[in-house]
Amino acid sequence: MNFDEALQQLEQVVRQLEAGNLPLERSIELYKQGMLLSNECHQKLQQIESEVAKLVDPTGSMTDFEVSGE
Repeated sequence: MNFDEALQQLEQVVRQLEAGNLPLERSIELYKQGMLLSNECHQKLQQIESEVAKLVDPTGSMTDFEVSGE
């Protein structure tokens, strides 16, 4: 599952939980699913962030890129 799919599923889980008309057991199942999806999204973002942080310099070698303000 890619990041967009995981995020879409997470948003669907959140909408269902926010509706508030679910039995407790179903709410707990959805909460667990949401936490797993949230962790998956976080891991994918960290991976992408590390890939984006590397930029090719003029010599063609990889170099770390620092974002100002962080």
